[in-house]
Amino acid sequence: MTPSQTRQEPVTVRVFTQRFSSTPRGARLARRLALHQLDRWGLAHGTAVSDAAAQIVAELAANAVTHGRVPGRDFELALAYEPERRLRVDVSDTRTERRPGLSPSSLLSEAGRGLLLVDALASRWETLDRLPVGKTVRAELDLRRGPGGLVLIK
Repeated sequence: MTPSQTRQEPVTVRVFTQRFSSTPRGARLARRLALHQLDRWGLAHGTAVSDAAAQIVAELAANAVTHGRVPGRDFELALAYEPERRLRVDVSDTRTERRPGLSPSSLLSEAGRGLLLVDALASRWETLDRLPVGKTVRAELDLRRGPGGLVLIK
């Protein structure tokens, strides 16, 4: 086999998508179901990866409910897991004009610190346009296998 014909292992991406009511109860349920799904994928409760993902889902869902809420419209949570490589968390809402971001004033504000947590926990995050309407906040956790199990790469 020549170097150009090297074998690459196929990547299986596991995906979970669910819509929730744009209420505090919907945000709590999103976090709980995300933890349940991660556990089913082998990312056990109480591990660094599970805890980081739970915090990210909680913050992004709370933002979707608080700042992205449009009456009568739900928000959506999507998880995509590439085993031992990456975990992606997408939270989408239907509010286009209110885009999250970090600013120096968010450090001093009593509100708006959730994205600071997302920024600290995620390998990277961004806000994407969602078609036909709305936005998606995406946070990704880079993972690798370490001696004690999966570890986050920041």
